[in-house]
Amino acid sequence: MRMERIPVLVSACLLGLACRYDGKGKTYGQLEGLERACALIPACPEQLGGLATPRPPAERRGCRVETEAGTDVTAQYERGAAQALFLAEKYGCRLALLKEKSPSCGCGRVYDGTFSRTLIPGDGVTAELFRKRGIEVFGESQVEELLRRLEELREREVGR
Repeated sequence: MRMERIPVLVSACLLGLACRYDGKGKTYGQLEGLERACALIPACPEQLGGLATPRPPAERRGCRVETEAGTDVTAQYERGAAQALFLAEKYGCRLALLKEKSPSCGCGRVYDGTFSRTLIPGDGVTAELFRKRGIEVFGESQVEELLRRLEELREREVGR
């Protein structure tokens, strides 16, 4: 019996969609074939929050998100995180694959808000919200861990 694929919310930029802050698309080779292992639910929290593409780069400064010019875009990032959470919950996503270092999707490390490319421990707004709501978050460098977790979930489902 073939099981339905487990839904995983994924940062749309990781799939090559041109929604990055610079308006460009980028492919990530380590994601090749991931769609065979799960049902990918693409979302761009920045766009969902009402930000344009392209848009000025932004970084987290404590609980706030600001552009290099000092414009506070925290509300848009929070709105986008809430919308991404809505999609994750609507589609039953217990896992998410998010863009590392992003002020929205970064998981584990984000830029420090000085625009000096300095990374500090922390999560982006969306990753932080997802973790609070019990969604497991993985970055693009953690695809192997995500695949192992998907297999664990499948085995658990089969054992029921």
